[in-house]
Order: sequence, then C-alpha cells, then structure tokens
Amino acid sequence: MSPTHDPLDRAHNDDLLGFVRASPSPYHVVASAAQRLEKAGFSELRERDEWTAGAEGGRYVVRGGALVAWYVPPGAPAGTPFRIVGTHTDSPNLRVKPRPDTGSAGWRQIAVEIYGAVPLNTWLDRDLGVSGRLVLRDGSTRLVRVDRPLLRVPQLAIHLDRTVNEGLALDRQRHMTPLWGLGGSAPGALLGRIADEAGTDASEVLGWDLMLHDVQRPGYLGAEDEFIVAPRLDNQISVHAGVAALVAAAGSERPPASIPVLAAFDHEEVGNGSESGAESPFLERVLGRAVTARGGGRDDFDRALAGALCVSSDMTHAVHPNYAERHDPDHRPLPNGGPVIKVNVNQRYASDGVGVAAFAAACERAGVPYQPFVSNNAMPCGTSIGPVIAARLGVTTVDVGVAGLSMHSARELCGARDPELLARVLTEFVVEGPAGG
Repeated sequence: MSPTHDPLDRAHNDDLLGFVRASPSPYHVVASAAQRLEKAGFSELRERDEWTAGAEGGRYVVRGGALVAWYVPPGAPAGTPFRIVGTHTDSPNLRVKPRPDTGSAGWRQIAVEIYGAVPLNTWLDRDLGVSGRLVLRDGSTRLVRVDRPLLRVPQLAIHLDRTVNEGLALDRQRHMTPLWGLGGSAPGALLGRIADEAGTDASEVLGWDLMLHDVQRPGYLGAEDEFIVAPRLDNQISVHAGVAALVAAAGSERPPASIPVLAAFDHEEVGNGSESGAESPFLERVLGRAVTARGGGRDDFDRALAGALCVSSDMTHAVHPNYAERHDPDHRPLPNGGPVIKVNVNQRYASDGVGVAAFAAACERAGVPYQPFVSNNAMPCGTSIGPVIAARLGVTTVDVGVAGLSMHSARELCGARDPELLARVLTEFVVEGPAGG
C-alpha cells in the first residue's frame, strides 16, 4: 500500500516529540503517561491497597518502569472482555554500573554496561545526559534527568585507525566508556552530581537505576517534514499512541463495548523476564483484581479473557533503500504507509488470521491504511511482547507497529504521518466491541 498523503497532524506529532523529550528512561515514560492519564480523569491504584473503589472509570497501576491502565464504562458486567494495547517503555542504551567512577590516562570516565541490542557506533561522539531513578534510604524514589551535555564516548581519530572505514570493531568493555572530565578517578563524584540534580544528598541514596541518553532534541526531517527523527521512537511511539487511545476511549461519546486496557512493560529489550516485564504476572493480576473490584469471580475473569483481543504495538522495519536485499521482496513497508501488521509463522510475532482480521477491520473503520511485514527467510526475525502476552493470558494477539529506520540506534526515524494513524486505529480498536460482539 502506498504512503498516505493525509494532512500532517502536527499537534499530535508535537505532543509526541514533547513526550519523548520528557521521557529519557522507562521511569520517565511511566511518569509522562500517568500525567496524561491523570489529566483525563484517571486515578492511581496501588498494588498493596484494597481496590473496592476501583469498580468503574479510569484507573492505572505503576510498577517501576511499567504501567497498566484501564477504563471501565458505567454498568459494564464483570465478565466484559478486554481490549488490550501492549507496549514497552524501555529502549537500548548505556546504563551506569554500580561503581561508576573510573578513568584512564588522565581522563575522568563513567563505567557503563550495554543494555539491549545496541548498535554501538551510534553512541559515539554524541552529547549525553543521565536519567533514571534514585532509591533513598527511606525506600522512596526520585526521578532524575540531567538533560544537558555531561558525557561523551569519543571515537578514535581516523589518523590512529586508518582501516576504520573497512570495518569498525568496538570492544564493549574497553571502547564504550564515556568521559566527563580530566584528572584521576573520583569515587562518589557522579552520584554526588546526580543526587544534587534530584534535590537530595548522596548519603541518602542507597540504590539507583541510571542510564545515558542523547540530549539532541527530536524533530522533523525531509524536504516536506515528512519524517520524524528522535531517540527512543522504539517504543515510545506506541506508548504515546496507546495513552491517546485509552484517553479517547474514556471520553468517547460512543462508550466502549469492552474494557480498554493499556499495558506498558519494562525490559522488553532484554527478554521481558523481570517483575515489571511482560513475562511477569503483573498484567494478569491487575486484570483479575479489576474484575474482582466489580464483584466478579474467577469465572468472570476467565470469560473476560476468553473474549479478549490484544494488539502488541512495537516499532518495525521499513525497507532500507541501501540494503533492500535484506528485506522480503514482496513485503517492504514504507514510512507514512500506515501501521504495519507483523507476521512470523514461528511465533516470533503472535499474529494469526483472527488477530490480523480484527486489526485490519479496525483500520478500515478508522480510514487508516495498513501494510504487511514478514522477515526475509534468510534473516533472523526479531520479536516483541506479543507472543509473551498471548502465551501468558491465552488471548488472541496481533503484532503491529510503525515502520522506521535505524531501529535501536541512538536516534531513529519514522514517517511523520504514522504516529497519528497508529493512535487513530488503536482508538478504534479499543472502543469497538469484543470479538464476535
């Protein structure tokens, strides 16, 4: 399907770019999403509290870098099926080690660990900030964001590596240590600086989850601003669209015939296996308690899952003009062609005929074009949270996403029309009635 020529929705895109800029870590993604939900009338529930007041309306639960939010229309029976949008909050990056202060040859440096599948060269010669959370002595947490040039991983000059253009080989331990000053190693210096930024004393900090981010502003690119360039588009495009869809469903004049749900997990880029990842029981427990809060029992919960549908929304590959041979010759998505439906018969993606048909029907109702994607048979296929949710909950799931280039790079690219198209079809998906309804 050829790229769409619908008018560019700059308001949606500008809001997306603001969301990305404000969200350099999974914890900030959750905070940004929660802020939008609160503004729309959703209220937070805590896992250790009783949920007797959580029967109807918009609610959300936060667990670290993950969030589950849902909206119960007035009078919805306990067994009403769920319509789930699944996403993830994390992106590949460089993360600060427990003993960060190091150095070599008269330079002060920060020790980092590689998080996820990172194209290392994309992090070279970039101005980097630090973000994440601090855990204080009393158990509370503080978000922190140093959004200015603080660190840099300098590339070796070509004069000292004349063969660099024949193949750059980066050692993950030796070559990826960023610098931030001159002099010897100063234990506690980074933590002291970050604690100051968070408005606390370093002596009160007993733990942290800190990471680096590119401080270059996101924006538009192209002769007609037809592209968006930004860090962490994978997968903040989907989180932003999922929040927009849930808020739209809660405020719709056409009350949803199902229970719209947004599930945004952490640690997808490293396999989903954590307390806040898609393999955890987080979503299952939240959905079960949401049924119980409305007076339902186990049978109601099982019926709600039996009628459920899930869209796993995660960025996917547009055909690369310089490497077109690495794509399937008959499945070459383009930016601004609408959401991509991802299929893999080996269950790297969860899409089957039922899920594909449900999403395609939502696209048609929303007037949104869509495109198919399968990997080249000779290339390994990526995966998503889709198969994990499908297996954990036993629900029909379809994997979709926005087509882009430079996935997992420090800075990625997608079509400027696609974010709004994705939000539009996700809204239609969550508002529409349950399968067979």
